[in-house]
Amino acid sequence: MADVLSVPPLISEPYGFFFDFDGTLAELQPLPDQVALLTERRRLLARLQIISEGAVALISGRSLAELDTLTAPLCFALGGVHGAERRDINGQLSTVTLPPPLMVQLRAQLQALCLRFPGTFLEEKGMAFAVHYRGAEQAGPAVYQATAAIAQPHPELALQPGKCVVEIRPAGVSKGHALAQFLTEPPFKGRRPLFIGDDITDESAFEVVNQRGGISIKVGEGDTLAHYRLNSVTAVYLWLARVVTRLEKASTGVTVKGVGYEPFSGSL
Repeated sequence: MADVLSVPPLISEPYGFFFDFDGTLAELQPLPDQVALLTERRRLLARLQIISEGAVALISGRSLAELDTLTAPLCFALGGVHGAERRDINGQLSTVTLPPPLMVQLRAQLQALCLRFPGTFLEEKGMAFAVHYRGAEQAGPAVYQATAAIAQPHPELALQPGKCVVEIRPAGVSKGHALAQFLTEPPFKGRRPLFIGDDITDESAFEVVNQRGGISIKVGEGDTLAHYRLNSVTAVYLWLARVVTRLEKASTGVTVKGVGYEPFSGSL
């Protein structure tokens, strides 16, 4: 889709809200453990969770444990490791795993790879591995090729590129598949989906949302399947604050005009 996309409309009807985390709800940082969710943003997500009757889920490359830590004391439905692990609104878990001997083999190979490329580091996610190269961006193509060579002999593996990261995860899972599963369950069932993400890993979710007649929103630049665009994490929250206010007013019987494209105001 063309790089010039419009700002998403302000909605005043129930949706199922789905979000990526890094680069969408929190700014990217040099290291994953430097990412944090600001207090005022956490409060806005809590308001959204209440007004949507719990129909809010995060679908991220991070693990469920990391997402819980980053969003505490809030508790969301979650899709972790690009959908390899998922927790529904009732706490029911489902996980796709890899054989332990293969995990041992991959760990050793990827640790050796990181030693070859100074500035890279390996992140383990339980059933997946991520090679980060934000500290060695010039080596990105070589890191990708080396990681792909490790995964290639194993059909049960899939390669997932991202922003300064390349991951090896179980095949057959994706953010789009996780989102589709959520839509079969309360409180998302019967609602149109809205998904916001910033990375190539989010494109499968955009595709599902578009097929369901929902709202797909890309954060930042780049070609995308999304129908709308917001320029930054700050813009996400400014737009979301206006949406939450409209939904709250609608729930109390205050007259709210139809879908609009009002300008952003305030700061988050």
